[in-house]
Amino acid sequence: METTIRQVKKEDVWEIRHKVMWVDQPFDYIKLKDDDLGVHYGLFEGFTLISVISIFITNGECQFRKFATLQQEQGRGYGSMLLNYVIKEVQNNCVKKIWCNARKNKVSFYKKFGLIETNTSFIKGGKDYVIMEKYL
Repeated sequence: METTIRQVKKEDVWEIRHKVMWVDQPFDYIKLKDDDLGVHYGLFEGFTLISVISIFITNGECQFRKFATLQQEQGRGYGSMLLNYVIKEVQNNCVKKIWCNARKNKVSFYKKFGLIETNTSFIKGGKDYVIMEKYL
């Protein structure tokens, strides 16, 4: 099967967000009030959506949010392919910095892409986060 990455509609990312990130919360919990302002990408294996990410660009900075890969597909490189794709896309659009609110248990994953931890951390929904960033 062929692996492809393309822009998708916000509604296309919601199901994976819910399944992977907040399955114990109501479905609407995974929707962002600014989803209409974001660009949403999906990685497909054949016709199956495997991994999703949403980006929000403001003033030369890109925040990526709600990055999720189906549980059974994690560890196979799909998320890495998608994040590499998005980093290249934003570099081509004059973005100077990319950043995210990383779950602390995923910090080592983001370090592989050159993101570094900042001194800003917080707790949301009982999960620990740290802001990570990379200057491009």
